[in-house]
Amino acid sequence: MTDVKENVKKISADIRENERYIQERCENCADILIRPMRLGEERKADCLMVYIEVAVSNMMLDDSAIGKMINYFWEVPPEKIPEFMQNNSLGIADVQKLNDMNEVFGAILSGNAVFFIDGYDRAMKISSRGYPNMGVSEAESEKVLRGSKEGFSDSVKTNSALVRKRLRDTRMKVEEYQMGVRSNTVLQILYINDLVHEELLEQIKERIEEYEIDGVLDSGMLEQLTEEPWYSPFPQYQVTERPDRAALELLNGKVVLLCDNSPSALILPGSFSGFMESSEDWYHHFEVASFLRILRYLALLTAMLLPGLYLAVIRFHTQILPANLLLSFAEAREGVPFTSVTELMLLELAFELIREAGVRVPGALGNAIGIVGGLIIGDAAVSANLVSPIVVMIVALTALGSMVIPDEEFASAFRLMKYGFLFLGGYLGIYGIVLGLYLMISHLSGLLSFGVPYLVPFVRKHPVSRVGDGIWRIPFKKRQYRPVYAKSDQSLRLKRKAQTKAAGKEAENEVRRK
Repeated sequence: MTDVKENVKKISADIRENERYIQERCENCADILIRPMRLGEERKADCLMVYIEVAVSNMMLDDSAIGKMINYFWEVPPEKIPEFMQNNSLGIADVQKLNDMNEVFGAILSGNAVFFIDGYDRAMKISSRGYPNMGVSEAESEKVLRGSKEGFSDSVKTNSALVRKRLRDTRMKVEEYQMGVRSNTVLQILYINDLVHEELLEQIKERIEEYEIDGVLDSGMLEQLTEEPWYSPFPQYQVTERPDRAALELLNGKVVLLCDNSPSALILPGSFSGFMESSEDWYHHFEVASFLRILRYLALLTAMLLPGLYLAVIRFHTQILPANLLLSFAEAREGVPFTSVTELMLLELAFELIREAGVRVPGALGNAIGIVGGLIIGDAAVSANLVSPIVVMIVALTALGSMVIPDEEFASAFRLMKYGFLFLGGYLGIYGIVLGLYLMISHLSGLLSFGVPYLVPFVRKHPVSRVGDGIWRIPFKKRQYRPVYAKSDQSLRLKRKAQTKAAGKEAENEVRRK
């Protein structure tokens, strides 16, 4: 790939040379405005302001940082303006000195204004409101009955602020990187300094810096570049639109990746049980949350195995069904021109088409297409004797099972696995289902997400107290220890204040006795 970065050019003390260079670089860039001006008493000081039109449209407003600075410069002698530039005596928030033109264009293209003055070989970056974005909105894909309704926005700065709003502790660190030779996309790594393992943090940074790419336009591109192994259908990053979920995982010792222009956060390392947890699991009583988790695991098995089991039973193992049920299945399939495998495969693909159409069609019309399309196609197919009613029910239950899984990317992996089990059950019977389960569990057992076993906490390499909850959600008062992602010396997360006071008094008495 051709390196588009030029040699570093220093900022000249001659403002006209700077203006010529900027105009040359910004040729045919109508959205980048270059505004020369004369400031100071009797307008003797030549200055230059460069900014992107939409990003800094409020430049001259009195309540903006840039407006205050310009108004200040109108009334001071020209010889004092460089002194202000040197010392920043006005105390404007987020003003930074820039040393070369690469820094200048990086600041401009990030949505800031850059100020030059004749006779001073530095420039000032003055932060503004930045590029337009949608702002904070409700999370769409992770609906909850209880808990915060806030969702991430397209601005990485806003997203990190939403997490900081929930974790007001300086031990939560935010490290910033840029990725993409042409896009210069801002990435942020969030972690809690005394909880995260240094090896995990170093591994994440190494993978981010491993590739050079033209542009990163969404966190999904970053996910595909950095995951290992790349061929696994199971996601190794957990994706969330909820700041409270990101904050909760940070408290568990995980790391959160934020990407500019993406309303989703990546949580890592990922685990099988983590994908099956909902954001509101810790807001409900443990009995209800445990019941819902068990329901999700049953739904997962339904989404993956039900079509294959149906084919295995009706084609190879009919003896395990009651006679009345078997006769009912046979009567329902009477007159269907396709084999049972072809019949189920066609209906599954038809439902995938309806699902995809519902996603692509905008607004409420998409939901209507999904519901009405499914009813009409299913009813028409049964009436035309192309499929049996029982197959329509099997496909509907399978689709409902996949929709119950909280994480969409995780559910998509099992939607793919479903077709494998469909063919295994249809041509090898129960033996094929068992073979598929063996291969899948073997793959999951060897899968690591940044060095952490994917099946944690079902793979118990640590004491029980250091393992996550698994399927059963333990009562909140009993959740005294963090999962294995956090450092061992920070494993304790909950204790009674009375115990702390008693331990302090005992230590004080011991000192007095000595």
